[in-house]
Amino acid sequence: MSGPGFSHELRQRQTQSLVLAPQLRQSLKILQVAALDLRSVIQEELQSNPTLEELPMEGESPDAPEAADASTDANSDGGDDGLSSSSDHDSDSSDDAREELDFSKEFEILGKLDEDWRDHLASAGGAQPFTAEDAEKRQHFFDSLVSETSLQEHLMQQVALDDLSPPMLEALKQLIGNLDDRGYLAQSPSDIALQAGLPYDVVVDALKLLHTFDPPGIGSQNLAECLLLQLRAKGRGDTLAARMLRDHFELLSRRRIPELSRKLGAAPDDVQAAIEEIGKLDPAPGRRFAEDNNRVVVPDVVVEKDGDEWKIHLNSDYIPRLRISSTYREMIAKGTLSKQERDYIRERIRSGKFLIDSIEQRQRTIERITREIITAQIDFFEHGVSQLKPLTMTQIADIVGVHETTVSRAIANKYMKTPHGVFEFKYFFTTGYQAESGAAVSNTSVKEMLADLVTLEDKSAPLSDQELVAKLQQKGITLARRTVAKYREELGILPSNLRRDYK
Repeated sequence: MSGPGFSHELRQRQTQSLVLAPQLRQSLKILQVAALDLRSVIQEELQSNPTLEELPMEGESPDAPEAADASTDANSDGGDDGLSSSSDHDSDSSDDAREELDFSKEFEILGKLDEDWRDHLASAGGAQPFTAEDAEKRQHFFDSLVSETSLQEHLMQQVALDDLSPPMLEALKQLIGNLDDRGYLAQSPSDIALQAGLPYDVVVDALKLLHTFDPPGIGSQNLAECLLLQLRAKGRGDTLAARMLRDHFELLSRRRIPELSRKLGAAPDDVQAAIEEIGKLDPAPGRRFAEDNNRVVVPDVVVEKDGDEWKIHLNSDYIPRLRISSTYREMIAKGTLSKQERDYIRERIRSGKFLIDSIEQRQRTIERITREIITAQIDFFEHGVSQLKPLTMTQIADIVGVHETTVSRAIANKYMKTPHGVFEFKYFFTTGYQAESGAAVSNTSVKEMLADLVTLEDKSAPLSDQELVAKLQQKGITLARRTVAKYREELGILPSNLRRDYK
């Protein structure tokens, strides 16, 4: 296709994409931040955009009579047509002004984020195709808009430096997505390969590559492997300390120095020095990327039961109520401004309206995701943590009708208050097992069962890992002994020989 019309259309699309890109980034940022942080994001726009007005919070006295007029309220429940920044008297405005306040096209584009961003890159780069690498870089840019770099982002930045085959890239993504806060694998490579539909040997090769990433020790399946990887990264993979970790970890964990000395053929002082070297390693390399645990947690959503219904209350206490100033709308409608002044005000109104609609879209997206979480995890809300079921973000995304990355952004940094406590949104997304009854059981619920068994055990004869396996089997949960041992370690429960009470 060629000709003047096509050239004009291409330039128009390129201009539209270039203008829209900052707004897309802003909308994604608004979606991703927690309610407590959203106010500061909005205040930045308020300070730079004279066409925006902040209304008094509900219950406060208005500063001026104008505040009682029809307005755009970023905290309102909204209707099917979304928020509108036009007041009743806008019907007297010119067609030009009304056109400036119609943002349906922008939000249609926002809803097709991936396609639009491809158009933008293709237009900006001429004939250069939009590659998978471009998509990966775009994804990481968006995901890193708020907060400090996460462990997953830090690792994916290293992935982007390698030229990997598609299966290897997918395997690395799956492995990184299965890391817990410590940086350990939450599932075995075989389970990950099975769930992701990838060849086992590809997952194993990807795990070997992950073990070379920073921080050292990442992607380990247990503490011994984590510490051993750190020694290897220091070039000390053949030392006495490494041999202790590789061949005699149980004796090491119990600090049986005489036995270690005898088995390793080393002097007790050398064994002690090796233990001290191991003690300087990091048992949880992923935790340096964890969020500040001292941060005040303010629930973004409160879920409570009202009769037979579960009610969702979005936290809007920290979200300013905004509207577009009628003064500036009227200035455009009068037609007395110069072209430069008119263009500036139009751009500021457009930016302000997009901000208001982005806030409303954020609230609606969070509410829809919360509602589907309640539906999927209804047994948890009714009965507690032991009834948590396996759930993936893909399942919720399919129901809500958005991309999985939208769900990931929407739940990032956010908390839900439930009758059973305050939980991070990501808490409700967990892998699991199928009980003999056919019911799905999350690994979080299995850990809860495990902790209960240890709490109720006879302290003079604590349950071994194999006995815990048998107890869980009686409850219809079949797990390997090594899986029980891993869960026990994650719960901070000592081995049975160290739990025994000799009194």
